[in-house]
Amino acid sequence: MQQIINFIIRNKNFLLFLLLFFIAIVFTIQSHSYHKSKFINSANFVSGGVYNSVNNISEYFNLKSQNQLLSEENNRLRELLFNSEIDDDSTYFDSISQNKSYRFSTAQVIKNSYSATDNILLINKGQNNSIRQDFGVITTKGIVGIVDKSSSRFSTVISILNTTNSSISAGLKKTAHYGSLRWNGENPQLVQLIDVPINARINIGDTIVTSGQSSIFPKGIPIGAIQDFKNDVAENFYEINVKLFNDMTNLEHVYIIENIHKEEIENLLNE
Repeated sequence: MQQIINFIIRNKNFLLFLLLFFIAIVFTIQSHSYHKSKFINSANFVSGGVYNSVNNISEYFNLKSQNQLLSEENNRLRELLFNSEIDDDSTYFDSISQNKSYRFSTAQVIKNSYSATDNILLINKGQNNSIRQDFGVITTKGIVGIVDKSSSRFSTVISILNTTNSSISAGLKKTAHYGSLRWNGENPQLVQLIDVPINARINIGDTIVTSGQSSIFPKGIPIGAIQDFKNDVAENFYEINVKLFNDMTNLEHVYIIENIHKEEIENLLNE
């Protein structure tokens, strides 16, 4: 405290000058509208810049929560899309009275393997979130795999890059022809579609989607585009290389698909 008092005494003339200077500026601003408007504009410019910087910093640290909100919103829209019953002659549909077949939820990938032959992913949702075996897993770009096992808080997912356990029904978007999607264990950007009959008209660049022939994935979820193709040995079916829309080496947010009628469908087929 004594040091503060000594500082004031030593610099009393300078401090008095600053005080009088400040008072003079205040009187000048208050008595002249031009100076007052300039001061207000300058103050707004400075404070606006400060608030903008603070807001940018705040938005940066809130990116994770904002991404989560966007993911949840996309999830609701995706669920609405795949459950909607749209009249061919109208773009209107009633989202309340529709016959709901699929339930969607969000999750994050916390471990992802893609360099082995039988690749598995780990996601941060499990039985506590009603996630069970044989639920489909996708991203906004395409399919990822199928849930294999679940604990209370986590689940493992059989990746489409799995040479042993992955076989997904897929087909041409423009026709009803379909086959089995497998992986040969080589390029993580390419999977193979087999058993597509030779009478199907296909071209390089055609889109491959889920066929809807299983009780796991809805029809029409994108998978990739035809890169090249050839006939099999017997020349009855195509062997097609499909370039994935998904980058399977870079996965973060995923959507989990539950077919609400899966058990009923499988019980009927097994009778």
